[in-house]
Amino acid sequence: MNIALIIAGGSGARMHQDIPKQFINVYDKPVIIYTLEAFQKHPNIDGIVVVCIDGWHDILRAYCKQFEITKLENVVSGGINGQDSIRNGIYDIKSRHNDNDIVLIHDAIRPMVSEEIISDNIRVCSTYGNAITVIPCAEAMLRTTDGLSSEAQVPRDNLKRTQTPQAVTLDKLVWAHEEALRRGITNSVATCTMFIELEQKLYFSIGSEKNIKLTTPEDIEIFKSLLNSKKEVWMK
Repeated sequence: MNIALIIAGGSGARMHQDIPKQFINVYDKPVIIYTLEAFQKHPNIDGIVVVCIDGWHDILRAYCKQFEITKLENVVSGGINGQDSIRNGIYDIKSRHNDNDIVLIHDAIRPMVSEEIISDNIRVCSTYGNAITVIPCAEAMLRTTDGLSSEAQVPRDNLKRTQTPQAVTLDKLVWAHEEALRRGITNSVATCTMFIELEQKLYFSIGSEKNIKLTTPEDIEIFKSLLNSKKEVWMK
């Protein structure tokens, strides 16, 4: 089985809004629902678990009922950071699923994830045991030590920009999180960085420049433009 683990535990301070960014309404629909719909509609996703900021569980369940997110299995509380929140979700999934099931960890604030991205994530993980969604690094990359200036570049041909979903088999995820705690790794930036810290080899699946993460008000404007662009394609 393939289970989507949607991480919606952040408060979104950079959005300068009174509500968490994943619950901001765009065209009368919360951002998180756009994200959940992508996994709801995907034929190979069997279940969805959401790690949600406390105080919003009932609201999320109501939205899921309103927008017919029938694959929702559970809503669990977040932790003190991203790694902690993901671990909470993984332990919830472990209580119902098998070791060889695939868990696709995805940011709630990446609502433009496509069917193709999800499918390739599952394909690569089924082959290699994990899959990290990436896109090429098209920009020139500079290294800095003071945040103000640079005297060195990083060759971009050897760089990838990571996105989500990031898929791993359930047994390997449980092992990784428990091993990380044993090693004192408690606040890794993402699943992929935690696995690198654990000296694990990662495999790439295809991402997209459209698979944006909504972290600032400007990102919401880009999201609206992408939605309108999709509507124009559908109308042809």
